[in-house]
Amino acid sequence: MDLKGNWNYPTVVRFGAGRINELADTCRQLSIKRPLLVTDPGLAALPMVRDAVTRNEAAGVPTPTTVFSDVKPNPLARNVEHGLKLYREGKHDGVIAFGGGSALDAGKVIAFMIAQTRPMWDFEDIGDNWKSANSAGIAPIIAVPTTAGTGSEVGRAAVIMNEADHSKKILFHPKMLPSIVISDPELTLGLPPHITAATGMDALAHCLEAYCVPSYHPMAEGIAIEGMRLIKGSLSIAVRDGKDLTARSNMMAAASMGAAAFQKGLGAIHALSHPVGSLYDTHHGLTNGVVMPYVLEFNRAAIDAKLSRLAAWLGLAEASFDAVLQWVLDLRKEIGIPHTLKELGVDNQRIEELARMAAADPTAGGNPIPIGVPELKTMFVAAIEGRMGRPN
Repeated sequence: MDLKGNWNYPTVVRFGAGRINELADTCRQLSIKRPLLVTDPGLAALPMVRDAVTRNEAAGVPTPTTVFSDVKPNPLARNVEHGLKLYREGKHDGVIAFGGGSALDAGKVIAFMIAQTRPMWDFEDIGDNWKSANSAGIAPIIAVPTTAGTGSEVGRAAVIMNEADHSKKILFHPKMLPSIVISDPELTLGLPPHITAATGMDALAHCLEAYCVPSYHPMAEGIAIEGMRLIKGSLSIAVRDGKDLTARSNMMAAASMGAAAFQKGLGAIHALSHPVGSLYDTHHGLTNGVVMPYVLEFNRAAIDAKLSRLAAWLGLAEASFDAVLQWVLDLRKEIGIPHTLKELGVDNQRIEELARMAAADPTAGGNPIPIGVPELKTMFVAAIEGRMGRPN
């Protein structure tokens, strides 16, 4: 099968190997003549960014493409402010968000905030905050993902760190959804195994949590299930053989599917992971992968039947909750995901603070079992100490 296509869900997606060559055409389609390319410091030094800029200019985008790369792995508010300053000074008219989740999120927020006069945190994803935004001046966004994890390329939200209180904030607006996505799996071929593993677990967390959220959204659930099927067949292959283009393509599609699915909601995996990333600067996907089985165990009573159905759809040997849990544990071991938060440098010293932050995280409300500080503290302790219940 030729894994290439043009999709229109949830936005325009140009998917397939070699599609990065269409970047200049995409700029013209959106009438972008002075793009600001937002990426991270590591990617900015690689040929893929230099080549994209060179091709963009050679194909007739009339002015040099400025590259902004002051973006941390967990993007900070000051990164966005720096990007906004550069955007205004360069009189840019659009953003190319090029990279992993950090660059995509930062680029999307820069494009969004260029039109705003209110503080960034006024648009946190709470209630109808987004309705107070000025929609007319939001810059057009082209998203070019280079990892298969966050799916931010097809999302209407972004996560930015508030340095004042060291918390991660989810910012939301419908027009933060990129206008066009170029999903070229060839851009992921150089990812090292540990990054492939961590970002892949992020994609799995999105699909799995979206599937488990109790709200009614059968379309999102169907997307989540197929995303997990692709991950089951491709993640370990992509980690083992980074040049396998079929595995890379399937993982890139699964990442976008996870982000499309989690409009249904997320839960305690993300509620636990966000404060750990804020306080310990851990990789988000890696942290999701570490806490995943402990959250599944906590939610067992509410999701037992759903995971039994999932086990059958994934073709596991037994249609049961325990079969899915064991698959997650085996997959983590195979691709090198640590078993405990302690291995990420997290100890019991800040448990109370972590639990309070997790309880305040907007994703906590989607968990299948209602959770507050005591329940989250229980999960944190289990994930730090590596205490699992079943399977025996």
